Amino acid sequence: MSATHEVTNQVPPLVGHDPIAGDAALAEACVRHADEATLASLADLGAVAGSEQAREWGRLADENRPVLRTHDRYGHRIDEVEFHPAWHELMATAFEHGLAGAPWAAADAGYRHAHVRRAVGYLGWTQVEAGHGCPVTMTYAAVPALRAAPALAARYELGLTATGYRPGLTDPAAKPGLVAGMGMTEKQGGSDVRSNTTRAVANPDGSHALTGHKWFTSAPMSDLFLVLAQLDEGVSCFVVPRVLPDGSRNVFRLQRLKDKLGDRANASSEVEFDGTTGWLVGEPGRGVPTIIEMVNTTRLDCVIGSAATVRAALTQAIHHARHRSAFGALLADQPLMQNVLADLAVESEAATALAVRLAAALDAGESAFLRLAGAAAKFLVCKRTPAVVGEALEVLGGNGYVEESGMPRLYRQAPLNSIWEGSGNVIALDVLRALGRSSESLAAVTAEVELARGADARFDDAVKRLSAELGDREALPLRARRVAALLAQCLQGSLLLRFAPPEVADAFCATRLGGDWGAVLGTLPAGVPVRRIVERSSIAPA
Repeated sequence: MSATHEVTNQVPPLVGHDPIAGDAALAEACVRHADEATLASLADLGAVAGSEQAREWGRLADENRPVLRTHDRYGHRIDEVEFHPAWHELMATAFEHGLAGAPWAAADAGYRHAHVRRAVGYLGWTQVEAGHGCPVTMTYAAVPALRAAPALAARYELGLTATGYRPGLTDPAAKPGLVAGMGMTEKQGGSDVRSNTTRAVANPDGSHALTGHKWFTSAPMSDLFLVLAQLDEGVSCFVVPRVLPDGSRNVFRLQRLKDKLGDRANASSEVEFDGTTGWLVGEPGRGVPTIIEMVNTTRLDCVIGSAATVRAALTQAIHHARHRSAFGALLADQPLMQNVLADLAVESEAATALAVRLAAALDAGESAFLRLAGAAAKFLVCKRTPAVVGEALEVLGGNGYVEESGMPRLYRQAPLNSIWEGSGNVIALDVLRALGRSSESLAAVTAEVELARGADARFDDAVKRLSAELGDREALPLRARRVAALLAQCLQGSLLLRFAPPEVADAFCATRLGGDWGAVLGTLPAGVPVRRIVERSSIAPA
């Protein structure tokens, strides 16, 4: 072969690392909010997540999109979605390692760190492939909402909190574990679920018949769904199983699968209900507060999932820079590249610290804190992700623009969590609702922020600015995004000042809070020990 075809200056495969224990910021957050035993319990998952096999599952699941099968060969309506085997491997791994509904059962059994363990594992594992995180998240989030109907919880909760996974539609009682989904949005309303037109009519046996069209129902092969529909009393919540207690299939007409920007491994569908059987969850007319229990929990995973996407992009960028040379030196040794990588690392650590803190609040029952902090974190962390991933992709240059690198998949995925459950404006306005309805929420978040008061003058100034913003109540709706972002940044600053290495906290305060930062990433001020920050963010081998 001609010598011109020799491969030089290319980066080796990124395998054999542990994205959980090998990530200093994530591992420290796990031990801080739980303990060493909790981190150790995720060792097997970390080893799988860093393996070549897991990377291949992620690639295959993304490249082989779900296929809708509305009818069988004989013309019978079946309404099934066919997934590549790699998808099922990803799902099985997530369920077996307790990333779906299992933490609720573990917490009930007395394990105090169930949600932190699950958050840390989810942040590490979903770096492999984010799409299957959707049904994993919805299964996790369905449990607290379903508890509003004790009889239904008794029927389904054991399966939802199990660690088994088996694809296919069959009697839920015969499956080792159940997968849950959600059906809220409709074509005329989007986030305005009170405008939904799906109707529910009571049946003599206590169930209801639902008729209507759902615009965005992800993971349609799930075993059951929490769905909103109108009763005379108003919007109400129902549980809709794919297979009814008598073993027959419920009416669940899959009209089409969405052709999406990202999240390609996961199927998102339009569903037609036509006399579809469902059972009421919670009180009639109180469907939104009931399903909000599920939404608030999925919101936590939006933050964790975005932190995972940022971390995966950062890992790729550092790995590339350490093995690629340009202009006579490794990229990782060049000052400007060190600035970019360090800036990405600061963003990642801030997102990780806040995500795990939210999970700790769930373990501790800090509902007032979680209500406001979760909304603000969802706004900022998810909103920042596309810019951060785009900058990390650029580190790889043209190689990062090629599908084989995996970076395009991360880039397509990056906007999803900011859109899911309500885009930026919806979440920013929800921050205002949380501020207005509960002085306890503001007090809880303020108390967390105040724990770092006096540690850094730039942080103290930011807290004062936040207080001034909150004091001007009349103009808050116009400034909701400013308030939500600053609130989340003050929480991140408090966490980093108390727990991160001084160089990370100093860089965060100088840039995100002090304003010594350009309009793009990679503009950390002079004097920041960028090499040390990058070293800290390098993933250790498994």
